[in-house]
Amino acid sequence: MTVHHEQLLHEHFLHEQRHDWTLDEINALFALPFNDLLFQAQQVHRAHFDANAVQVSTLLSIKTGACPEDCKYCPQSGHYNTQLEKEKLLEIEKVVEQAKAAKEAGASRFCMGAAWRSPRDKDLLLVEEMVRQVKAVGLETCMTLGMVDGEQASRLATAGLDYYNHNLDTSPEFYGEIITTRTYSDRLETLSNVRDAGMKVCSGGILGMGEDAKDRSALLQQLAKLTPHPESVPINMLVKVPGTPLENVEDLDPIEFIRAIAVTRIMMPQSHVRLSAGREQMNESTQALAFLAGANSIFYGDKLLTTGNPQVDRDRALFAKLGLHPEKRETCESEATQAARLAQQAQQQVHAERVAELAVDASV
Repeated sequence: MTVHHEQLLHEHFLHEQRHDWTLDEINALFALPFNDLLFQAQQVHRAHFDANAVQVSTLLSIKTGACPEDCKYCPQSGHYNTQLEKEKLLEIEKVVEQAKAAKEAGASRFCMGAAWRSPRDKDLLLVEEMVRQVKAVGLETCMTLGMVDGEQASRLATAGLDYYNHNLDTSPEFYGEIITTRTYSDRLETLSNVRDAGMKVCSGGILGMGEDAKDRSALLQQLAKLTPHPESVPINMLVKVPGTPLENVEDLDPIEFIRAIAVTRIMMPQSHVRLSAGREQMNESTQALAFLAGANSIFYGDKLLTTGNPQVDRDRALFAKLGLHPEKRETCESEATQAARLAQQAQQQVHAERVAELAVDASV
């Protein structure tokens, strides 16, 4: 089936949050002449965002290495020898120091990542306190901690977590070539738990892992099926780390990467599309094309968990050259919202203490 690109654009404005994209439609977008594709993506982008504003986040690894998962792209996996030094969970004070520095550098969101399959209860208690204290700094908060069940997601939401990141990585069909220790449905279940708890979803994928073009279409189809669309969609270019199984995979053509950014923007018009991992390897022209294609979020700082990222001064220089500016966001809780959240936490604490008392009485 051939889909005319003018018809596609018309449908996007009529259906801003479509969840029924067919692979034929997505493939037709990818097949558009490059100039036509970017023109459409820019029209959609300008209909929903300030075309020159970029949301800025900072990412901190709060627990590094020794992850039991076997994701073939990841230097933190305990299955591969990448010479990565393992680190325990960071102290809360150090996390808050980094958050304050990130805010001073211009970030509006602070993302924290831990190399876990799923957080343990004792770790989750510390993570909840990190969320509370980082929010007190005046930043939006995001966590990526692996799989979370409904109760864990609810606890994070109660602590005030704004976003939870859990990427789908690739298409369902190619997924088994990259990861065997958790299933695609596991990932979708975590995203469902996050949404049900009332948090915003950050979910995207990694390109350049040896997938076919059809896998990139299928990945975006899966992301667009999520209801509502993820508020943040990171599009990562694989960073090839020595010691991982993908260290010698063939490079993805940068033009194909830009096409994926543009198609993501068209399919999920109200989402922030994040130009994420791989920027260290991109020249300024490639990054400029990504912003033109609809990317409007980046990570700001020296590292993305364990891999390099353009330094702040370079990013500032690029923003100045392109006439871009950090997106302004209301990141502090209002007094009413904070009071409501603290009251809810107090009620839950009283309930927990009462349950504990009843358990003691029952055992006597």
